[in-house]
Parts: sequence; structure tokens; C-alpha cells
Amino acid sequence: MTELATARLLLRPWRESDLDPWAAMNADPVVREHFPGVLTREQSAASIARFQAGMEQRGYGWWALEVRATGEFIGFAGLDPVDEDMPFTGVEAGWRLARTAWGHGYATEAGRAALAFGFETLALPEILAITTATNHRSRAVMRRIGMTHDPSDDFDDPSVPAGPLRPNVVYRIRRP
Repeated sequence: MTELATARLLLRPWRESDLDPWAAMNADPVVREHFPGVLTREQSAASIARFQAGMEQRGYGWWALEVRATGEFIGFAGLDPVDEDMPFTGVEAGWRLARTAWGHGYATEAGRAALAFGFETLALPEILAITTATNHRSRAVMRRIGMTHDPSDDFDDPSVPAGPLRPNVVYRIRRP
């Protein structure tokens, strides 16, 4: 299976040993602030199974994210087809990191690696990124990796109950 390496990070297939830190991350209400709720250990395990199946099927997806110098699991990053219930299609770049990994530039570094893979290896014409309108940290990463926001693309996520998490923004970048 495909792995991507940057100066500091490894985007790699998931391992059994990733479940404990992934479940802890998904149980953290601050990490899950822009999602409808925290996940149980079982839900986290099911998400890993979905990620692995997607990687096997397509050859890319949500990779586990590891700090190369220490081997520490810090979250995920990668590319995935946009969910079918969204009002648009395409391939989405994304990332989610444990709180201890915030503020080190890891999301930006992983995001750039995912974009390079999408454009250079997959020859995608465009890559999207989606987040809640209030997720300023993720939106800053999107801008840092060269994505732009057109307010006409904004939408209400149909899978989220009415409230502050429903308004979403879309950022885009076209292949250079």
C-alpha cells in the first residue's frame, strides 16, 4: 500500500497499534469540536476499518499520520472521495490531529503531501477541502496550502442537525 513521506511525517497504512491513540483522540471533545460528538472506541475501530477498505479499493484515502523521528501516531491525513450526500462531487483533502500535535505545522505539511499525491500521482484536476464555517484552524491550513474559498460554494451539511456545525465551507485548488 502507498505511503507518503515528508521531512517530518509519514502518511502510512493503519496498524492495530493505532486504535488506542485514535480512540483517545476521537474521545477528546476539543478535537471533535467541529463534529456532532465524540466517538466510542467501537466507532473509532469501525472508522479505521472503513479507512483501510478505502485504501485497498482505491490505493489512497485517509492515511495514519506518524512523526518520523519518534514513530508517534498523531492522527490522519489524506484524500477521499466526497461523501455521496454532499451537494457536489470530487476528491477531498483532510486531516485531523491529536491536540498534542497542534501548532507544529503538521497539518500543513501533511496537507501539502496529500495535494502533491493527488495532482502528481492521481492526476486529479482539482482537490477540495470541507469544514464547518467556524473551524478557523482548518481554514487557516487550507489557505496555507494554497486553497481558495468561494462563498457561493458554502452549504449546510445535510448529515448534521440544525445548529452551529451545519454551515460548511468549501475550499478548492486546481492542479498547477
